[in-house]
Amino acid sequence: MPAAVHGTPYLPDGAHQGGGGLSGADQKIKTLSPAVAAHLQRIYSAHADTVTKAWRQEDVSVWLRCCQGDDEAELARDFPLHQDWDYESFFQYITSSAANSIAPPRSQDLSYPLSSYFISSSHNTYLTGNQLSSDSSVDAYRNVLLRGCRCIEVDVWDGSDSESEDDDGDAESVTSSSSSSSDDAYGSGEEGIASKLKRKAKRKLPSFLGGRKKSKDKKVPEPTTTTPPPPPPAAATTTEAAPVGLSAETNPLERCKSGGSASLFQTLSRKSTKEPRVLHGYTLTKDITFRDVCEAIKDYGFATTDLPLIVSLEVHCSAEQQEMMVDIMRQIWGDLLLPEPEEDAKYLPTPEELRGKILVKVKYAPPNNEGGSTGSTTPEELDNTAAAASGRLSEEAGQPKQRAKKPSKVIWSLSKMGIYTRGVSFKSLMQPEANMPTHIFSLSESGVMDVHKESRSALFEHNKHYLMRAYPSGMRILSSNLDPAVFWRKGIQIVALNWQNWDEGMMLNEGMFAGTGGYVLKPAGYRCAKLTDSNPSPSPSPLASDTQADAVQHYTMDLTINVLAAQSLPLPPGDDNIDSFRPYLKVELHVEEPGERHGTDELPQDGKEKGGEYKAKTKSIKGGCDPDWEGKFGAQTELKFENIPGVVPELSFVRFLVLDDEIGRDSLAAWACVRLDRLREGYRFVHLLDAKGMESDGAVLVKISKKLRL
Repeated sequence: MPAAVHGTPYLPDGAHQGGGGLSGADQKIKTLSPAVAAHLQRIYSAHADTVTKAWRQEDVSVWLRCCQGDDEAELARDFPLHQDWDYESFFQYITSSAANSIAPPRSQDLSYPLSSYFISSSHNTYLTGNQLSSDSSVDAYRNVLLRGCRCIEVDVWDGSDSESEDDDGDAESVTSSSSSSSDDAYGSGEEGIASKLKRKAKRKLPSFLGGRKKSKDKKVPEPTTTTPPPPPPAAATTTEAAPVGLSAETNPLERCKSGGSASLFQTLSRKSTKEPRVLHGYTLTKDITFRDVCEAIKDYGFATTDLPLIVSLEVHCSAEQQEMMVDIMRQIWGDLLLPEPEEDAKYLPTPEELRGKILVKVKYAPPNNEGGSTGSTTPEELDNTAAAASGRLSEEAGQPKQRAKKPSKVIWSLSKMGIYTRGVSFKSLMQPEANMPTHIFSLSESGVMDVHKESRSALFEHNKHYLMRAYPSGMRILSSNLDPAVFWRKGIQIVALNWQNWDEGMMLNEGMFAGTGGYVLKPAGYRCAKLTDSNPSPSPSPLASDTQADAVQHYTMDLTINVLAAQSLPLPPGDDNIDSFRPYLKVELHVEEPGERHGTDELPQDGKEKGGEYKAKTKSIKGGCDPDWEGKFGAQTELKFENIPGVVPELSFVRFLVLDDEIGRDSLAAWACVRLDRLREGYRFVHLLDAKGMESDGAVLVKISKKLRL
C-alpha cells in the first residue's frame, strides 16, 4: 500500500482487511495452544479404536458425513479417505481450511441480468473518517477495491473557488452532497434536519470548501422553460481565460435558447486551469483530485477480481469541468469503459458479459433533454414528511402528481457514459422512468422503509428487474452504518456502506460477500428470469405480487454452538496488557423480524432490526489470549438458539464477537461473521479478524449443530 500523502491517515493494506469478503479466503491453523491441542486430542480419542488407537476407514466416513456434514467427494482430493486415520491424518484435516466454520462460496452462475445480484458497495468512498471533518484520500479507493468493493462513490466538484454547477440554492447542494444522492427526491425528517444543519455550516465556510458564497438576499431564478440548449461540444476542455464579466447574452453556456430565461448551466466566471476535485461539499473535509481517483481506479479496480466495477458519480461541477471529467475518464480508463451502444439497451446485461469493465453511474439526461423527470432534487421534496411522501407512493393513488420538469444539469457527453446505470430522480415506482431497463433509483434508508411500508409488493417486483441503491442517512455524521441485511431482504442490489467505520453493518457485509468477488446471486425468488432464446427480454409481470414475505421459503431453526476454547486472540485497540484482558465470546443471530417482513413495523432510527437479533454469550476468563472455557468451567459452554422463526439462510447471519469484560462498555477485540447457509456443522474453527478488520491468528474452536424445519 502506498504511503499516505498530504498528511492523510495511513490506511492498511486492503488485501488483508475484511469488510468485503476476506474471510472467504483459504484459512488454516498454523500452531495450536496447549488448551486447543488437548481438546483435539480428546475428540480424536473418543472415536479411536481401543486396540489400534486409530480411526477405522468406515468410522472416518461416518464421522465426516454425520458429525461434520462434509462432502466426502470434495475431501477425497486432499485427504486419505480410503484408509484408517491416525492422529496425524486427523490433525491434517482439522487444522485445514476444510474445518473452517465458513464454507467456500458455491460456484456462482453469472448469467443472470445484473439486477439479480447483490453488489458489495461503498458510500462516500473518498472519506477516511467522519462525514464533516475527516480527510479525503486516494488510499481510500485503493483500500476498498483491494477488499472486494464493486461499487464506489465519487463526489466531484469544480477545481477552483469558482461557482459550482448547482443553480438551485444552497440547500439543494448541501442535501445532495450530505445524503449522497441527488437522485433521491424521497427524503425524510432525518434528511431534512441534516440538510438544515449542513446549510447553516455552509454559510460559515469559505467558498473553497465546496461552493460559492452568495448574497443573503439573492434569489435564484427559476427556469421559465424546459427547452435545453444544444449539447456542449464534445471537446470543450479549453483552459484559455474568458473575458472578465462575460454576460449571459454572450456566453453560450449560460444562454438558453428561449432568450432572457435563467441560465441552464451556471459556469465559471473565468475558465479555470484546475481540474475537478473530489470532496464532501460544504464540510471541512479535504479534497483530492478527480484525476488521481481515476488513476487509482484504473490501477486497483480489477486487482482482486475482474467482475464489473460500478463508479457512482455525484456531479456538482460546471459544464466546462464536466467536459474535463469526460476527457479524464476516457483518457485514463480507455478500454475499461463500455463502448457506446448504437441504441438504448432493452434489458440489463449479465456480470459475465461485463467482466473487466467499468460502469459509470451518473444522472440521466435524455438526448437534447427531451422528456424524463431528471431535474435536481429540491429542498421542498427532501423536507416532506414521511406521511406526505407515502401519499405520493400509495398504490391506490394512481399516477403521481405532476411537477414542473427542470432540465438536467449534467451535460449530455457525461450523461451518456451511464449506459446501464442511469441515475434517475425517484418520485414513485409508477413514474415513466421506472420501466426504463437501465435506470437506477437511489433512496435513503428511511425512504426505502417508507416505500416498503406503502408499496412493498411493487418495490420487491421492481428490484427483481431493475437496479436500486440504498445509502445511509445524512444524520450519520460519525459514518455509522445502516443494517444492510434489512435492505438486501427488500431485493436492493447496491447497499452503500461507510467502509472506514467498523461496526455491525460492515461485519454483515463481510458475511454476505466472503470470497465472492463482490457479487452474490440473489435467492431464486428475488431474481428475474435468465435471458434465453425463448425469453429474450425478462420483463416484469404486471400480475406479480411476491414480497419478501412469500418469495422464498422461511424456516424455523434450532442452532447450538458449543464453545470449547480459543487461541491467539488479539487485544482490543490501544490495549497492550494481556493480564487485564478478560475475553468472552458473544454470538448474535441476525434474522428477519416478522414486522419487517410484512411491512407492519417501521425501521427504528438507528437503522437496525427491532426484534431480529438473538444473543448469547460465554462467561469471561481473566488473564490471557488463549481462554479455555471447557477447561475452566468443567463443561462445554453451550449457546442455544431454539425455535427461531422466519429464517432465510441466504439472508441470515451469525456474528461471533470476542469482547473484553470491562467496567462500562466492553471493548471489541475480534470478530467473524458467517452467512447462515455457509455455516458448517461439526467441530470447526472460527477464524477471527481483529477490531479493525485485519487478519489475525485468532481462532475459536466450537462444535456447531444447525437444524432447519418448515
